[in-house]
Amino acid sequence: MLRELLSIFRSDKPLAEMGKKFAEMLKTTHYMTLKAGEIYFGETLVPEERTEIYKQDVEVNKLERTIRKQLIAHLSLGDTASLPYCLVLMSLVKDVERLGDYAKNLSEVREYHPDPLPDDEIIGELREIRSGVEKAFALVADVFAMSDRERAVVLMREGRDLTHRCDALIERVARSEYNARTATAAVMATRFYKRIGAHVLNVLSSVVMPLHKLDYYDEDEIAKQRDD
Repeated sequence: MLRELLSIFRSDKPLAEMGKKFAEMLKTTHYMTLKAGEIYFGETLVPEERTEIYKQDVEVNKLERTIRKQLIAHLSLGDTASLPYCLVLMSLVKDVERLGDYAKNLSEVREYHPDPLPDDEIIGELREIRSGVEKAFALVADVFAMSDRERAVVLMREGRDLTHRCDALIERVARSEYNARTATAAVMATRFYKRIGAHVLNVLSSVVMPLHKLDYYDEDEIAKQRDD
């Protein structure tokens, strides 16, 4: 189904304009995530940088609303053949909008911990999780555009591992001797990176899963498709 959706995106049909807006949403939220990471792990808090993220979040929200409005208008014309692709896009734009929300939330964590973070194993693990999430996010646009199923499966497996690492890291923070501010900042950032990673996985799922299984990772379904 994704291949058909991408072919529509590349045509001169109404859905093509929506595809461009969706690509813009991905690009913007990726930048927001990178910038939020710089703010969170930075030595000092620069208010102007967070203001920039807020402004971009507003633009992402506008793009989501515009795409939804265009999808409804398109379907009202009675083009039932494109209904499945419209449903896919409706689901995906919500995931990308949430990516912007979590990037904004991550940038706000510095308010709870304005001082530099500890240079220890726990924060080191969090930096590795950040790197993994940013890596997957950097690749998702190309994987989606190329409908690269094999690469999507690899990234989804890596993403699931990052999710488990996030859960384990929160347990480590709970058992640490961090003060309240440091523990709060570490747990919140870990949760936000987990959620960012999860929504990136949802976008990747559109490359390998059928419509009714979007947002899920089903090894049996993937094996079935490979056999077919």
